[in-house]
Amino acid sequence: MDRRTRALIVVGLAAVLATGAAYGVYRAIQTRPVERVPIASRFVVVAARPLPVGVAIAPDMIRVTGWPADAPVAGGFEKPEEVLGRGVTVALVENEPIIESKLAAKGMGAGLAPAVPAGMRGIAVRVNDVISVAGYTLPGSHVDVIVTFRPGTEMISKVVLSNVLVLSTGPSTDTNQAREGKPATNPPLVTLALTPADAERLTLATSQGQVTLALRNPMDTEQVVTSGARVAGLMGVAVAEPRPAPTGRPRAAAPPPAAPPPPPRPSSIRVIMGTSSKEQIIKK
Repeated sequence: MDRRTRALIVVGLAAVLATGAAYGVYRAIQTRPVERVPIASRFVVVAARPLPVGVAIAPDMIRVTGWPADAPVAGGFEKPEEVLGRGVTVALVENEPIIESKLAAKGMGAGLAPAVPAGMRGIAVRVNDVISVAGYTLPGSHVDVIVTFRPGTEMISKVVLSNVLVLSTGPSTDTNQAREGKPATNPPLVTLALTPADAERLTLATSQGQVTLALRNPMDTEQVVTSGARVAGLMGVAVAEPRPAPTGRPRAAAPPPAAPPPPPRPSSIRVIMGTSSKEQIIKK
């Protein structure tokens, strides 16, 4: 076999192999399922950076991004002018869609007031590092309020409010601190969300004695009812329960004690002598 014949055989074999490979690739592409990629056909307003509670939304705080039409954001906005100037009531993270339930109503402005739940009141309590649990009483956390006072002659500590929401620590309403575990730096005041009745109780408690905040686990929502702690209980002395006040008609006075019985009479005999008689005591 000459050189020319061998070259033709090699070229032909290469052509057959190339054709087979091309056909295999073609068949693989034809049998592969079609993948549909969602194309953004609508837009949504998102936060351009983390936004804390109470801030008024400015143009540099938001941006508009594309969003798939088959996954709309419930309560979202498509136009920036719909959210500008409104206060944030729930902290937002970067690139989070802004929705109606996390904003104050139009015209309410910004600050802490729009973040107070309906029917509640924001009450500030003056605290220090001890009362604020070393600064870990942060916006968004829950606490119990303990008051120590002297109702009579003895000191008592008692939980007067349970599972109270913390709205702010000083001027800060940033709930991201609680998520990141960062303590507040010497907050002079802690603002709590309370019902009007509980606000009255807290105001009275702060006027009667020292108030302390007890930090709660956010998953623990059980209401706490205690009888209070007294000094005698700390020393292991049983505390007598106060007797209830008498009700109804007064009780009749108890009869005077009976007089003691007379001493026993000594034994005696009567001696008769003629027309006379006398009694003779028998000595034992």
